[in-house]
Amino acid sequence: MSVLSCLSTAVSSSALQEVILDGLLHPVLVLNSDAEVIYGNASAAACFGPYLIGSDLNALFPACPDAIACLHARRTTFEVISETAGRFSVFASVSSDGDSILSLIPVVSDVRSIVETDELTGLIKRNGLRGFLEQAFAPKGGEGGLVAVHFLDLDRFKVVNDTLGHTIGDQLLKKVAERLLSVCRKQDCVARLGGDEFVIVQSGVTDLADAERLAARLVDLVGRTYVLSGHAVNIGVSVGIAMAERNQAPRDLLRNGDLALYEAKRAGRGRFRVFEPGMYAALRLRRELEVDLRRALALRQFDLHYQPFLDLETNRIIGYEALIRWEHPTRGCVSPADFIPLAEETGLINKIGEWVMRTACATAMSWSEDMTVAVNVSPIQFKADGLVQTVLSALAFSGLSPHRLEIEITEGAFLEDTPNVLKTLHALRDLGVKISMDDFGTGYSSLSYLQKFPFDKIKIDQSFIQASAGGDGEAILKAIASLGLSLGMAITAEGVETAEQLARIRGENCTHVQGYYTGRPQPADRISTTIETEAAGD
Repeated sequence: MSVLSCLSTAVSSSALQEVILDGLLHPVLVLNSDAEVIYGNASAAACFGPYLIGSDLNALFPACPDAIACLHARRTTFEVISETAGRFSVFASVSSDGDSILSLIPVVSDVRSIVETDELTGLIKRNGLRGFLEQAFAPKGGEGGLVAVHFLDLDRFKVVNDTLGHTIGDQLLKKVAERLLSVCRKQDCVARLGGDEFVIVQSGVTDLADAERLAARLVDLVGRTYVLSGHAVNIGVSVGIAMAERNQAPRDLLRNGDLALYEAKRAGRGRFRVFEPGMYAALRLRRELEVDLRRALALRQFDLHYQPFLDLETNRIIGYEALIRWEHPTRGCVSPADFIPLAEETGLINKIGEWVMRTACATAMSWSEDMTVAVNVSPIQFKADGLVQTVLSALAFSGLSPHRLEIEITEGAFLEDTPNVLKTLHALRDLGVKISMDDFGTGYSSLSYLQKFPFDKIKIDQSFIQASAGGDGEAILKAIASLGLSLGMAITAEGVETAEQLARIRGENCTHVQGYYTGRPQPADRISTTIETEAAGD
């Protein structure tokens, strides 16, 4: 039986698949019927990065537009070429589930000399980096020393490219390359993997502190201001460090550095992180969760619960906030705090958000006509340029009046591309939709955002509501409520859990309240009963 036949049989067993595929020295990809990657082994992650799940074949190999056609034609062998990873011979097979299994064998030819040097920066590329690592790991007659890999990813580079143009972006990449070379020794290797990703290999490193000193220097130097064609440009860099002795496989070192970079970016960017063994296990869990998340979207495993907000003047429920829930067949109830950040990282939040918007609007049509439904919108949805159309479609599909829809955003939506965000908000306001600022007071420039856009409502973060009476939290609560009142905005106090908190809020000029004390989130069929009961009591 061939290796590919074995893999086709084994792919249905996830545990066995992990053991077999991760042990192979060449990349192996598993694709669904849409030619999207649903699994990549350790070698694939080292070649294409740990974020390849969800990419399609054209995204991985843009120079080979016929690759998907080869799959659909059931061709068992063909070739692809990646700008960063080189040329591969592809051996394709089909699993019992109908998924495609691609075994990618690197092709060694004179193409290597073409892809080794980056035309823009003059730095070596991925294939040249591999050769350098192999040489660095080769036995040196008993010579000691360590090898450190620094994975670098520029922060805010895309913003520069989008606002100032690709010419400035190219100039910036050249300047970054010059700064990287200026802090490295002659025996070190500096490579560009593509886009805004770089790798530095330190050989003969004394200890971890030696590598950390270089990483700190890189964060500082790359983060200093650039002057390009009259523009002052500021970016940052995130760095992942992986240390290895000379007997470790270069492939594993590259993978570890990439994982450390991912953690640096998750920690807030503009910093470095050192690889720890637990990071690989965490990535494996993340990949499994991402596969489950994509399946949940396809199989409609999500549900919406609705939490009421109360008008403090009339003591009546005047609307509900839609809150997403995910009940997984084996994981059980998955917290939004776990899957929403992942959905934002992978871009799935746009499709999930569209489903939430449409479902919430349709549900609200079963309520009385004076009730509002509030829907949270992620900052990522603002970047997708389709939010206004999503809202229009949901309103048209459900028949809901625009004034009954309230969109909640956080200050994170303004951190990048503020002009376009404001343009989108004004377009939504022109439709008649209400806009509220959620988690007010926890971001960076809350007051400036209130000046830039006339929000209908401010939702005060629960941390200020739950602070002890007489403390700083209460003083901030009073200040925000007074500010909202003077600006003509409604004020909602979030996270009210006790009668004492509710009594305190009533005296602080808040107009609405929301929290477990006044109503827990409930499924749609249960809140309709609540509404009917309240109506019957009028």
